[in-house]
Amino acid sequence: MSTILFVLTGADHWTLADGTEHPSGFWAEEAVAPYEAFKAAGHDVVVATPGGVVPTVDKGSLAPEFNGGQEGADRVAAALASIDELKHPISLDDVDLDAYAAVFYPGGHGPMEDLSADRTSGRILVDALDSGKPLAVVCHGPAAMLAATRADGTNAFAGYEVTAFTDAEETQAGLADKAPWLLESRLVEAGVAFRSGEAWAPFVVVDRNLVTGQNPASAAPLADELLKKLA
Repeated sequence: MSTILFVLTGADHWTLADGTEHPSGFWAEEAVAPYEAFKAAGHDVVVATPGGVVPTVDKGSLAPEFNGGQEGADRVAAALASIDELKHPISLDDVDLDAYAAVFYPGGHGPMEDLSADRTSGRILVDALDSGKPLAVVCHGPAAMLAATRADGTNAFAGYEVTAFTDAEETQAGLADKAPWLLESRLVEAGVAFRSGEAWAPFVVVDRNLVTGQNPASAAPLADELLKKLA
């Protein structure tokens, strides 16, 4: 089968508006659910991060309240620990897009910190979008789209239908008033056609080769949509 590129944040925090560092990283469910789906379908996975740093999981994403209880939290934690690829990432600088059949970006607040301004990640996104390869991005992962600019300064995703973690969800999570900027608002400013569903419920948008998911609950259905494009 084919190989799917997982691009993860290398950040372990998100700098808030007042300069304090909010511990973060990638969101567990958004990595585990797609990883399990892709592997079950027979695909290989390669993880890439800025500088090849081992990605940090947001400890909050392992809490029982975000995993349907303690049993679910234990399962996700065990699944995460078993993903060997997370322990041996390559650097974004070493990514050869031709080697991959699809590209996937999970979220967590980490991408707001680093991938939102990472030029190498931005180039990978532009090239993936233009190549027609299936490209899937979920929750706060679309922060990386903000760095996907063309030579004329326009955003490569302008005009695409996109969803991501909404300003309403950020408000309900209690971080909107502390945030230096809000993802939905910035994506709209970049020119995307933003779509949103019910807060916290699964919601996936497909536009050409791009698949986006609104929140952690959207990670599994987003993975299914990506797999359809690889079938």
